[in-house]
Amino acid sequence: MIDPSVKEQLAGYRQSIDNIDAALVHMLAERFRCTKAVGVLKATHELPPADPAREEYQITRLRRLAQDANLDPDFAEKFLNFIITEVIRHHEAIAAEHGGATEKTA
Repeated sequence: MIDPSVKEQLAGYRQSIDNIDAALVHMLAERFRCTKAVGVLKATHELPPADPAREEYQITRLRRLAQDANLDPDFAEKFLNFIITEVIRHHEAIAAEHGGATEKTA
């Protein structure tokens, strides 16, 4: 049998985690709304879907932020790389819809 106070404390932590997860989903949705606009702008002006220099800058920046926040920088980089890969995929699809090139590099 779990001590009722432990059960209550666990429920409190889980509620906080659920709230954070919901906030993350909404933040990712907003981020992808913005990156979709970037993809349309790139496609309209025939710019490549990927920007390796920007991606490298963002990875370096996020690793530094993670370290400052006591979060594993390797985990932060993996997370950002996952997002970047998805954004590029979206940008390639947008470029294809606009009849543009779908190259990953300039």
